[in-house]
Amino acid sequence: MATIIEKGQDAVSSQIEVEALVTGCEAIAEAIRLADVDVMAAYPIRPYDGVMQAAAKLIADGKMDVEYIVADGEHSQFEIVKHACAVGARVFVGSSGVGWFYAMEAIAVTGGLRLPVVAICGNRALDDPGAFGTEHNDSLAVRDLGWLMPWAETAQESLDLALMAWRVGEDKRVSLPVAIGLDGAFLTHSQTIVKIPTQDAVNKFLPKYDLGNRLLHPDNPITIAPQVDQDWLMEIRRQNDAAMRRAQDVIREAHADFKRLFGRGGDNPFLDEYMTDDAEYVFFGQGTLALPMKVAIRRLRAQGHKVGLVRLKWFRPFPTADIVKSLLRFKAIGVIDRDYSFGSPNYGGVLYHEVRSALYSQPKRPVVLSFIAGLGGREIDQNMATQIFEKTKQAAEKGSLDQGDTCTWIGVRE
Repeated sequence: MATIIEKGQDAVSSQIEVEALVTGCEAIAEAIRLADVDVMAAYPIRPYDGVMQAAAKLIADGKMDVEYIVADGEHSQFEIVKHACAVGARVFVGSSGVGWFYAMEAIAVTGGLRLPVVAICGNRALDDPGAFGTEHNDSLAVRDLGWLMPWAETAQESLDLALMAWRVGEDKRVSLPVAIGLDGAFLTHSQTIVKIPTQDAVNKFLPKYDLGNRLLHPDNPITIAPQVDQDWLMEIRRQNDAAMRRAQDVIREAHADFKRLFGRGGDNPFLDEYMTDDAEYVFFGQGTLALPMKVAIRRLRAQGHKVGLVRLKWFRPFPTADIVKSLLRFKAIGVIDRDYSFGSPNYGGVLYHEVRSALYSQPKRPVVLSFIAGLGGREIDQNMATQIFEKTKQAAEKGSLDQGDTCTWIGVRE
């Protein structure tokens, strides 16, 4: 699975970490091993299926002990881990695109029951017409169902966020499922060098899974998934809302512990900023689009333009206060979506509408533009990045946008 490169001394944690050449999917498989997952369910669909293959090899090589259940479809996959989670098993599952949608009933129920299932969605375009490349509409379909939703930029961050996912989701103050977004092909199948922490270090960061008095067991008679109708439904929804609100503080705590132990994660658990100290304009997005945009920023900086990048690491819970504090510094923000919300206000992407809403109550706010780019796995090249910058700068100089001029599709053939 992984090509071992060397061993190195981590300066912060003084733990010996192995460096390996792995894909994003293989990094997730290493996280499953390190988290000592009890049950994982699998069903092959690209591009997430690389996790299945990597996990199977770890089991075959005697490096991981997990109940590996091959399901008859994606719906069964998510049902298996939901029930295993309810009886006290740490679990993992994943899917992509239309497979994610086939499991939607089970996905919705898992959020409603507040079961801390950890899943990945290897983001790909939905059929029809289909494509195996990146699009975020599959993951984003669950944004209102009570799932925590981080998005990874690199294979290293895939591993790190997965360990964070079990830590945060299983915390009794939260107890919510987590759906980690991994951009299809760009991240799921591309190899980079990743630091794989030791088991001892992970054990210090990730406590044993304990559902407490919510454990489904004959000695603890409780009801799971009751039909409450109008009598209690609003109260249960309010409890889920409270858990999602508490998740922000739990993420901050987990991020601080992770950084102390492993020396990674940056200064902010929710945002990653690049060349923003003196920036007047910034790109805003999530996932692997940060990589080509950083190249573009360096080129634009060489031409004298003050431009930077703000990357979102957790879409849910949406870090409104952090985003407002960061983005109010700039003249204009170009939000880049690898998704689209048909018929939405201003006809833009999902992330654009979230950012615009977060800034709405501010008395003085920057101009916010929506850009749709890279759908279906199309590369965001340097010419596209330059177009995004020029339009963002023009809007800042004008100080406002005309109705119907808020959203631009980049790189579309006429």
